[in-house]
Amino acid sequence: MKTTIRLDKMLGNLGYGTRSGIKQLIKQGAVTVNGKTVKDHGMQINPNGDEVALDGETIQYRDTVYVLLHKPAGVVSATEDHRDRTVIDLLDEDITVLSPFPVGRLDKDTEGLLLITNDGKLSHELLSPRKHVPKTYRALVAGAVGQEDAEAFGQGVTLDDGYVTMPAQLRVLATAKGQATPSGDEEGHGTELTEALKLVPQLAELDTNEALSWIELTIHEGKFHQVKRMFESVGKKVLYLRRVSMGPLLLDPSLAPGEWRELTEEELESLRNFRKDGKQ
Repeated sequence: MKTTIRLDKMLGNLGYGTRSGIKQLIKQGAVTVNGKTVKDHGMQINPNGDEVALDGETIQYRDTVYVLLHKPAGVVSATEDHRDRTVIDLLDEDITVLSPFPVGRLDKDTEGLLLITNDGKLSHELLSPRKHVPKTYRALVAGAVGQEDAEAFGQGVTLDDGYVTMPAQLRVLATAKGQATPSGDEEGHGTELTEALKLVPQLAELDTNEALSWIELTIHEGKFHQVKRMFESVGKKVLYLRRVSMGPLLLDPSLAPGEWRELTEEELESLRNFRKDGKQ
């Protein structure tokens, strides 16, 4: 496996300019390798062993990036879009220069955990239908979700196109009527329901006697609008949806919608282990 890379290619990959601009910087003596000024833009270097500096600032090389984003509503899960802002637009330039892409997608109006990377192999394995990677959501649902629904989801429900879903795990966390004080608040889930209500645009249109349910659902596949369609199949409507986990990754509670951070070494290791054996 090749361990070296052209100096100008390394700098270009990291976004330090166009190829011609980088050649000019090197020719002007702005770049050093292991403390020595170099003038050969085609010089082969070991990015993990040689110390490269531009204008005296040491450059840290990397060719892969892993970002944990709390996707906000109103932003599309795409690398580019002619009408809407994309999740890539939320990232810094030193990340976007590495050409990352979202692993899977969340609907435009859905919030929550989204992994963004340029690791194609990892993305493929996490999205492979054969892997059945678990994805857990919290949702505010119009309607009284109960044991009957949990049993139906556990067996698999039939969507509007005739597709029968894989068994899914449904848990009711809290319930309320209209804007009344939620019940089932032993673990603070009623507070979550109250906060979710603030994010529902059509709240004013709801009947004050409308039953509301704050639920947690884990699915093992990723069909189009799957969570919303699953609840529609049992006569209920999702008003607000947030993804809180994907495989071993958990949504960081310290990240507000639109905020992101790179994965920790521990999270990366959990992903690598998950990729190997398909379980956490």
